[in-house]
Amino acid sequence: MQWRIITVGKPALSWAKAGFEDYLSRLRRMARVEHVAVKDGPRDLVDARMLTASDDGLRIILDERGRALRSLELAAWTRRQEVCGTKRACLLIGGAEGHGELLRASADECWTLSKFTLQHEVALVVLAEQIYRAYSILRGEPYHRE
Repeated sequence: MQWRIITVGKPALSWAKAGFEDYLSRLRRMARVEHVAVKDGPRDLVDARMLTASDDGLRIILDERGRALRSLELAAWTRRQEVCGTKRACLLIGGAEGHGELLRASADECWTLSKFTLQHEVALVVLAEQIYRAYSILRGEPYHRE
């Protein structure tokens, strides 16, 4: 399964960019992950861009009101999707305006990384780390301890 992480703009904070790139480089030996940055603007335009960028995959929006997954649950979800033949999972991280109702209505799933509202660059790093952790669990590597 391929992962497509869709964000509003590219990371501007140097530490977030470095953290995201670090997890992407770790993930390259485990999974196919791509980052698509859509141009910022009014929420309806951003939502339309995100819809277009995610129209060929399972659409999962990230929102503080979404379903919380434990790391082991994300690993199990990943395994199920791969067994079922899901070609692409698109993970959408909104910008400062969040996700609009049209985008929410078109989502296949809604997840949360935290009950806190996370700045979108922080969410990007946390998300990449959790995907890495899920694959580490699936591969039986010692990264995750429970």
